Amino acid sequence: MHDDPPTNRVPSATRPLAGFVPVPEPRAAAYRRAGYWTGATLAGALLERAGAHDPGRPALIGEGETVAFGQLSGRVERLAAGLRGAGLRPGDRVVVQLPNSPDFVVLLLALWRAGLIAVMALPAYREHELRRVLDLSEAAAIAVPERLHRADHLATVRGLLRERARATTLVVAGATGPLEPGEVALSALAGAPAEPDRPWPAEPGDVAALLLSGGTTALPKLIPRTHADYLYNLRISADICRVGERTVYLAALPVAHNFALGCPGVLGTLLSGGTAVFLTAPHATAVLRAIERHRVTMTAAVPPLALQWADAAGRGEADLGSLELLQVGGARLLPEAARRLRAALPGRLQQVYGMAEGLLNFTRLDDPEPVVLETQGRPASPADELRIVDETGRDVAGGAVGELWTRGPYTIAGYFRAEADNAVAFTSDGFFRTGDLVRRHRSGALVVEGRLKDVINRGGEKVAAAELENVLLAHPGVLQAAAVAMPDSAMDEAICVYVVARPGRAPTLMEVRTFLADRGLARYKLPDRLETIDELPVTAVGKVDKGRLRTAAAAAVAGEVRG
Repeated sequence: MHDDPPTNRVPSATRPLAGFVPVPEPRAAAYRRAGYWTGATLAGALLERAGAHDPGRPALIGEGETVAFGQLSGRVERLAAGLRGAGLRPGDRVVVQLPNSPDFVVLLLALWRAGLIAVMALPAYREHELRRVLDLSEAAAIAVPERLHRADHLATVRGLLRERARATTLVVAGATGPLEPGEVALSALAGAPAEPDRPWPAEPGDVAALLLSGGTTALPKLIPRTHADYLYNLRISADICRVGERTVYLAALPVAHNFALGCPGVLGTLLSGGTAVFLTAPHATAVLRAIERHRVTMTAAVPPLALQWADAAGRGEADLGSLELLQVGGARLLPEAARRLRAALPGRLQQVYGMAEGLLNFTRLDDPEPVVLETQGRPASPADELRIVDETGRDVAGGAVGELWTRGPYTIAGYFRAEADNAVAFTSDGFFRTGDLVRRHRSGALVVEGRLKDVINRGGEKVAAAELENVLLAHPGVLQAAAVAMPDSAMDEAICVYVVARPGRAPTLMEVRTFLADRGLARYKLPDRLETIDELPVTAVGKVDKGRLRTAAAAAVAGEVRG
């Protein structure tokens, strides 16, 4: 047990952090009264729960390392003491760019135990993204692996830190070579004497983490999550997914991403007494073998990955009988893709639609099949407020499509140090404009119809890319599909479709147009161009990178015009 504030304590007011936009006090007070926000901090709640479990049972299982529940608290306390000894002080920001591993979780808990703010950076980030994250967060330290998957993270960050005027501590995980002044091995920090009786420096209303926005067309923004709101995020997610002590959660997506971190993810699993298993890369064969070896009961994937896993499962490469729940989110899972997954993989399928900014929607484990296949679920919390609006900000009628606006007990009130972005992204009464186009299903659940920017304006006719992609997935020769806009002198935008075809069955443009027309699509929705590629490009978190596809389509058109 730890000296964390008891869960019935009313949190004190958030201490000032320049650039942080807190939830207005009237709503914050209502969330506290309702019990959504409690008097606990993340590290306190997680370590307290860890101490209540069988000390010999595994809490974290990595590739070559296991941390038992009985070891977790001591490791966190020693590393927290090492971080303080390195000169870091409460409120300092620390960029965490570690791969999926027990070290990631131990470091995260140690940062919170020391009152520090974790800034999540995906392992795939390089100079461009990291420079933005370091500068915007004004980080006092950054933790990186020495190398990962042929990328020299240490050399990359050394180069970035030479550009900076302010001192930044470089923490290196798995260091094998000599370190330079200002650098320290994670293993050295972890060897400090523990200080379990030291007062807890964090308050529930303090910012605990800065998550990264998942946009594909702009540099990431920082999303401030407090101890109070993110702990509620974990609790409500774990409850909906029925996570408990027998849960074995496989983290195949990057744990720095909100989905695998806390929806319920690794942290929600730990909070519930379950075991988290880590993979550093989500390759299908490795995932299936990990499910078999560790008797995994639950995992999460983005749609392209889930479809790859399903194809591999069809080859009978592993015993997947332990798998009880597959969460699919991060991008819309189209109904045809959902049917493929249901047919290929055991256990329940759960659609998850959410955002690092807050709002989470889940299909429930007892939802009827049509709701699971056709919708992206309903809000996690009874306090989530949703509006579906037209271009003027007026609520649409019935099941009409509109932009989703939301606010609630785990949704932010503003991005960190982003006044200009906040003026656009948030309404005057605190609703977050998600930029997602949704409609209400007859069941009341949400159906995501695409992004505001993922609608193709073909000669004045609006074509939702998701609708076209869903019908394309029913074609027997198509494994994956993505529709994007491309420039057109006559219509402003035309439709370019990229497909990953089944071996030997690649369709022609005419075949695709005929197939779609036979399925009842209007002629203006039929693609003008077809590109067959080996794989769809993806972002750092595995979403289809529509930005790269739009750029490629525009370049192809420009090349033909020049030619």
